[in-house]
Amino acid sequence: MSVYHTNSRSETVALGCRLAKTLSPGTLILFTGGLGAGKTAFCEGIAQGLGCTDPVSSPTFAVANYYRGQQPFAHFDLYRLQTPEDLEVAGFYDYLEDGAVVAAEWSENFAQLLAQEKAIRISIVPTGENSREITIEGASL
Repeated sequence: MSVYHTNSRSETVALGCRLAKTLSPGTLILFTGGLGAGKTAFCEGIAQGLGCTDPVSSPTFAVANYYRGQQPFAHFDLYRLQTPEDLEVAGFYDYLEDGAVVAAEWSENFAQLLAQEKAIRISIVPTGENSREITIEGASL
């Protein structure tokens, strides 16, 4: 487990980009953190680091966003999903099987189901208006 501190959105994006350089196809990343914690900013960095060409946005209303590039990236928001069947219908496991890197915001909503998954786990906690404490388990930068 490693703990990082960022002091701006751009530093959070840069940390995500740095993590992306270590990822393999089919990697699952599970995020926890409250509203506005910086999960989407971190995912923007992952997309940049993976060479994705599509603009990154929060998947809140779409449930999932797919970004094309050198390494495809699927970005999920699990907040409004409620059952394992919802994950299946959204294609969560299909993206993993197809080799995309998959990031899931609000993974705590499926903590029991995802507990046994091999994943990188990231917790983002605001420590100030622009500062964040980011804990990463399962990956070395």
